[in-house]
Amino acid sequence: MANGASGKQSREEKERARVYRARQEFHASLGARRRRDNLIAGIAGAVLLVAIIAAQVAYFTVGPGTPAPSPTPSSTSTSTPAPEPTATDTPSPTPTP
Repeated sequence: MANGASGKQSREEKERARVYRARQEFHASLGARRRRDNLIAGIAGAVLLVAIIAAQVAYFTVGPGTPAPSPTPSSTSTSTPAPEPTATDTPSPTPTP
């Protein structure tokens, strides 16, 4: 009778060991999956950040966000002469009654 009991105990121990190994493999695969998902999310976030920065740079350097060019004052020392008054510019005297 001792043989029958030890055989049953042996089967239960084997089953417990199998379940334990399966649980360990399952948790190990979960950890690997988390690491892989974090890596993918990090890469996707970095790509998105680079794309956003590139879009901002393109918008403000090439696109409609570029500032309008303003005339720069020239540093030439030549002065332009004042325009001479013409006959229409001077008021004509009005006759007094």
